[in-house]
Amino acid sequence: MDINKIIHAVDHTLLNVDATWAEIKEICDDGITYEVASICVPPSFVKKSSEYVEEQVAVCTTIGFPNGYNTTETKVFETMQALNEGASEIDVVINLGDLKAKNYQKILYELKAIKAICDTRILKVIIETCLLTDAEKIKMCEIVTEAQADFIKTSTGFSTGGATFADVKLLADNIGPNVKVKASGGIRSLEDAEKFLELGASRLGTSSIVKILKERAE
Repeated sequence: MDINKIIHAVDHTLLNVDATWAEIKEICDDGITYEVASICVPPSFVKKSSEYVEEQVAVCTTIGFPNGYNTTETKVFETMQALNEGASEIDVVINLGDLKAKNYQKILYELKAIKAICDTRILKVIIETCLLTDAEKIKMCEIVTEAQADFIKTSTGFSTGGATFADVKLLADNIGPNVKVKASGGIRSLEDAEKFLELGASRLGTSSIVKILKERAE
């Protein structure tokens, strides 16, 4: 098992609604120490986190989280504010109602608008796989690819389920060559993390992996 490969793929995450700055600060410190891919924090903590880490680790935040049904204009504003306050990675939740209603062009328009603001900054698109059929997941692979987003992401971790091995493989098999997969939600062991990477994930949204490594070091 390549521990370094796993930890460097981790978006070290704390998105609990009752998160305090003391807890976010610990996420920042851990992110720097373990050289994770990014720290993922709530939008209200982006500015303080960015100033605290001083570019020693990438700061990621969520947009339209966790339900995705904010208006496009609201998501665009949220994205602009987050980037202005120091975020370098954006995880946006799609409007699942639009997907269920087959409003594909609306979803594409929204993602293109957000990607245009992100420019070279990383955009990850959360599709909440636990609520979708396989056909809907494949359709979102097509839309995310056309929108030129950087990642398709399985889950918020706040719905009825998180990442599964089957979903990660399905996404990896259907995305375009310039899109990567982020597995997120319910990743609680090094063995699962390794398996997700083997199946095609390039990022892992989790708070557990760093905790495991810290416990091993004690």
